[in-house]
Amino acid sequence: MRHGKSGRRLNRNSSHRIAMFRNMSASLIEHELIQTTLPKAKELRRVLEPLITLAKEDTLAHRRTAFNRLRNIEAVSKLFAELGPRFKARPGGYVRVLKAGFRKDDAAPMAIIEFVDKAEEKAAA
Repeated sequence: MRHGKSGRRLNRNSSHRIAMFRNMSASLIEHELIQTTLPKAKELRRVLEPLITLAKEDTLAHRRTAFNRLRNIEAVSKLFAELGPRFKARPGGYVRVLKAGFRKDDAAPMAIIEFVDKAEEKAAA
């Protein structure tokens, strides 16, 4: 029985899954929009949203925790310099998952994951 075992395994072992979500988180922080499969996008929210909550308050302990989870100095710098202050007043729900049809090759459901305020910035510009 699977009682108390949360999260999708995505047909990967734990070290591969951790590395994949570190890379996806760093890419999303860098580009602010990525395309991936729907299950990966939904699971990425569980990894990324606590990091943005950490970045709301810029302390050394929070930076070290974020670096421990991301292992990417550039991503941590952008997280604390831009994203943390941008979402300071928002209580949660920092990323949006949009369905983007199906992949041509294997018909996997695709999704676009982006930050919530990205559309507001485009409308203001």
